[in-house]
Amino acid sequence: MPLTVDDFDFPLPPELIAQHPAPERTGSRLLHVDGGRLIDRRFADLPGLLAEGDLLVFNDTRVIKARLFGRKASGGAVEVLIERIVDSRHALAQVRASKSPKPGSRLFLEEAFEVTVGERTGEFFQLELAGEGDFWQLAEAHGRLPLPPYITHAAEIVDETRYQTVYARQLGAVAAPTAGLHFDDGLLDALQRQGVRTAFLTLHVGAGTFQPVRVHQLNEHRMHSEHFDIPAATAQSIAETRAAGGRVVAVGTTSLRALESAADKAGGVLSGAAETAIFITPGYHFKVVDRLLTNFHLPRSTLLMLVSAFAGLENIRAAYAHAVAERYRFFSYGDAMLLEKNER
Repeated sequence: MPLTVDDFDFPLPPELIAQHPAPERTGSRLLHVDGGRLIDRRFADLPGLLAEGDLLVFNDTRVIKARLFGRKASGGAVEVLIERIVDSRHALAQVRASKSPKPGSRLFLEEAFEVTVGERTGEFFQLELAGEGDFWQLAEAHGRLPLPPYITHAAEIVDETRYQTVYARQLGAVAAPTAGLHFDDGLLDALQRQGVRTAFLTLHVGAGTFQPVRVHQLNEHRMHSEHFDIPAATAQSIAETRAAGGRVVAVGTTSLRALESAADKAGGVLSGAAETAIFITPGYHFKVVDRLLTNFHLPRSTLLMLVSAFAGLENIRAAYAHAVAERYRFFSYGDAMLLEKNER
């Protein structure tokens, strides 16, 4: 029988949704899912679970200050959530208002700059700067950090640091690649001394990552598109790791989606920039990634479907039930899992 979204539901007590990060980045818990075995660990134990010659692949995207408040020319309040800055003059964004703005109308944002509303494509509006300036600079100067919708407090000073990875470099995401939030410089240094290799790619996470699946049958769902870029050095490191018998460990579902989107039939990775709308569900054959480091995901979400494809649906169901029973912390600021690929 075809899978439906109901197959990826689970009960989650609201108090397990982490509202703030752990005091230390590496202080989170780590659930190691090795087939049917569930092992409770600390994230600081990660070096002991990796071997010399393994390769960690990180997503070095950096979250932009994508949330902007303002008003329409008529005076009505608006909230803008940038999905993607296309270039210095243009952006795609969700616009929340009592009535959707019409093409050609203007929005006054943060009492600092104006944009002209263009055509709407799906849930996103095209926005163009109405005056002088640069969208990247204006968003950074006047915008607010876009914390996920399940975090109930407005972004605070601590979030400016803790909702970015320590290796974030490439500005463009509207949500953090949260598996990477557990790493600090000390842990990265320890892994390097151990002989664990690291490589980087960029996938700019879009707001669509939080959108619910609105269809019942999985084969009717269409993923949002995200931009990624894989450097030639990263593709080379993956080839060398595989040739030497090491394991490719994706840090986060965003890294995994980029790698699998760029994979050829032999399991090699093509370097360069591209768009991906890959939708990974149980039955997918993974070509590149051997292990996945990830946080816990929303019920009925595409990311829960992805990890179920990777580790096995029944294994993930058991892992999530265990995590709830053991009071793990969930979602962006929550605890982590290390998943072994289900080879069956």
